Amino acid sequence: MRSGKRGLLTAALTVVCAVTVLAAPGTAFASVAPAPTQKAAPTPPATPAPTPTPAPDKGLEEVRQKLDRLYHDAAVATDAYNAAEEKAKKQSAEIVALAKKIVEGRQKLEKLKDQAGAAARDQYRTGGLSSTAQFLLSDDPGRFLDDAGRVLQGQQAAKKLMEEKARTQRELQQYADDASDRWQKLEANRKAKAAAKKRVEKQIDAAEELQSRLEKKEKERLAQLEQEAADKAQTAWLDTGVLKDVHGKASAQGEKAVRYATEQLGKPYVWGAEGPDSFDCSGLTSQAWATAGHPVPRTSQEQWRQLKRVDVKDMRPGDLVIYFSDASHVGMYIGDGAIIHAPRPGRTVTITGAGSMPILGVVRPDA
Repeated sequence: MRSGKRGLLTAALTVVCAVTVLAAPGTAFASVAPAPTQKAAPTPPATPAPTPTPAPDKGLEEVRQKLDRLYHDAAVATDAYNAAEEKAKKQSAEIVALAKKIVEGRQKLEKLKDQAGAAARDQYRTGGLSSTAQFLLSDDPGRFLDDAGRVLQGQQAAKKLMEEKARTQRELQQYADDASDRWQKLEANRKAKAAAKKRVEKQIDAAEELQSRLEKKEKERLAQLEQEAADKAQTAWLDTGVLKDVHGKASAQGEKAVRYATEQLGKPYVWGAEGPDSFDCSGLTSQAWATAGHPVPRTSQEQWRQLKRVDVKDMRPGDLVIYFSDASHVGMYIGDGAIIHAPRPGRTVTITGAGSMPILGVVRPDA
C-alpha cells in the first residue's frame, strides 16, 4: 500500500511538472517531447501573455536614436540657414549703403558738371584768350596783373574741379561694382538659405512622421527613455568630478544674460527664431547676450569660432556651452551643473544638465 501511494505521488508530481513547463512564458514547446506511444491532442490557442518590457523598449530606443539623428541634422541645417540669413541681412544693408553713396555721388557729379559748365561759359565770354595776349591788349597793366592773378586762381580751381569730377566718377564706378558684387553674394546666400530651409523641413518632417506612428503609451515611454538617457549622461559627467573646482561667479552682464534666458522658460522652440515669442538654441543665447549689452554671433558654430574659449573648470553663469563635434547646439550655463536652452522642435525652453549632451567646449561672450 505504501509502495502504491509512492507510485501515485510520483505520477502526480510528473503531471504537475509537465504542466508547469508548458505554461511557462517564452518556453519552447518543442523542448518537451510527447510520449512515443500517444499522439498529443491539439491544444487550443492560449491567451497571449503580456509583451515583455525589454522588447518594446529596444524598438523605442532605436526610435529615440533615430530621432536624435534627425533633429541633430535639422540643427545643423538650421545653423546653415541662420548663417545665410545673417549674411543676407548684412549684404542687404551694405547694398542700401552703397545705393545711398551712388545717389550722393551722382548728385555731386551733376554739381561738378554745372560748375565746369559755368567755368567754360566764363572762358567763352573772355574770348578764350591766353594771359599773354590779354596782357598785350590791356590798356592798364596793373589791372591786368590783378586780373591775371584771378585768372591763375581760376585755372587752378578749374583743374581741381576736373580732378574732383574724375575722382567722383571713379568712386561711382567702384560703388556700382561693389553693389553688383554684393548682389551676387546676396543671391548666392538666398539660394543657400532656401536649400538649408528645405533640409531643415525634411529632417523635421521625417522626425514628426516617425513619432506619429507611436501610440500614446509609446510616446510616454519614449519621453522616459529620452530623460533616462539625459540623466545617465549627466550623472556620468558629474561623476568625473568636473564641477569640484567650478566656483565662477557671473559678471554683471552675465547675470543680465541669465536673467533674460530664464524669463523665456516655457516658450516654444522654432527653428530660425530669435524671439520674442519663440527661439532656436542660438537665437536664445544671442538674444540673451544682446539684451545684456554684449552682442554675440547669431549661430552656435560662429559663437564657438569667434568667442573666447575657457576651460570647463573655469566656467561661470552666462558662459555658453557648445555641444557636439560640429558645434550644432548651444546652451547657457546657469550654475550648479545646469544649462538653460531651447532643445529642438516640439519642445520648449527648459533647464537641463550641462552634461546631458556631448560637450565640445565652453565660450565666454564678455571675456
